[in-house]
Amino acid sequence: LQMGGSDQWGNIVNGIDLTRRIAGAEVYGLTSPLLTTADGRKMGKSAEGAVWLDAAMLSPYEFWQFWRNTADADVGRFLKLYTELSVEECERLGALGGADINAAKVTLANAVTTLAHGPDAAAAAEATAREVFERGGAGEDLPTLRLAAAEIVEGISLAQLFVRAGLAKSGKEARRLIAEGGARLDDEGVTDPGLMLWAADLAQPRKLSAGRKRHALAVLG
Repeated sequence: LQMGGSDQWGNIVNGIDLTRRIAGAEVYGLTSPLLTTADGRKMGKSAEGAVWLDAAMLSPYEFWQFWRNTADADVGRFLKLYTELSVEECERLGALGGADINAAKVTLANAVTTLAHGPDAAAAAEATAREVFERGGAGEDLPTLRLAAAEIVEGISLAQLFVRAGLAKSGKEARRLIAEGGARLDDEGVTDPGLMLWAADLAQPRKLSAGRKRHALAVLG
């Protein structure tokens, strides 16, 4: 028996036919629906923004944020799929509207992060999110870029820093983000992609923000 997502149906059927032709054996295939978001996008490692379970690939804080940023229309279904809450509670939370749906998203994020990384990681991620978003601080659990002093003897541009911190995929994307006003340094707007930072500037953690929801720290060490 070979199991896979529904997008693998053709491969599984071909395998069944090949096995019958070569070995004369009768084998079976079983597929399940793909996990998709409300707008039809596939959730998987090949999709942009893959949700890794390995903390080395995606920090518990980023994992928590993924679920916290779930679209309103997905909350009820994701609660049923990914948590151990009762169906009744999932339906109650999924039916919330307005600002109340945000509490349901926090419940979802905490429940899934607890399953994947443990209750301490979930609590730390929520505390960091509250520090960052509600009080404008720099939570300790934010993804952190640690730079060696030898790496930046000649300084590092703000655009390079955003790329190294994972807040932009390329220098071009980082420069555009900064130039168009979508970036902040320690919660202050910055518009010069060529702004240079030196070792002394990074002696203490500096908070980098791309838009309202993506943050990281950069520091020597």
